[in-house]
Amino acid sequence: MNDAALRAQLDETIQVARYLQAEIGAVQAVADMLIDLLRAGHRILLCGNGGSALDAQHFASELVGHFRADRGPLAALALTSDTAVVTSIANDYAWDDVFARQVEGLGAAGDALVGISTSGNSTNVLAALAAARRIGMVTIGFSGGDGGGMRSLCDHELVLPFTDTARIQEGHLMVIHLLAECIDAAFAETGQ
Repeated sequence: MNDAALRAQLDETIQVARYLQAEIGAVQAVADMLIDLLRAGHRILLCGNGGSALDAQHFASELVGHFRADRGPLAALALTSDTAVVTSIANDYAWDDVFARQVEGLGAAGDALVGISTSGNSTNVLAALAAARRIGMVTIGFSGGDGGGMRSLCDHELVLPFTDTARIQEGHLMVIHLLAECIDAAFAETGQ
């Protein structure tokens, strides 16, 4: 790969960042909603596959730990983290059920589920979002392209209208850091 190709990739990343700048109101709306539900004692569940699974775990770690500010731990759980649970559900039921079954067991009305899928069509993420809706959870989707099937299952969606998986994943990480920054600031201000 030559310098021109690398520069082109960085230019695409810059385009993603510019898109997020233009859509910052949508990011802020999700941040405000998450802050409100955390303050009300609810939790955030997160799920995704592959790189999106890592994004789910990354976001959960920023919430339970902290991003920048020194504040108390917040209730968040990546449904990708417990390999025994994931593999037993996949083995005994189906891969499409690995997140939905956890949502049904761990989620409650008023909690939030963040589903992450670069295509917006990951069947196990869609099943989890549908399960979350059935029990009265707030549903949030991070996706790419046209949003895929997630669009019809999400109360709040952050769709990055790009097709390159790497660029979408980079955008999702930017969103996670922006949300973590907002959440940290809100809870550090109140000493929670």
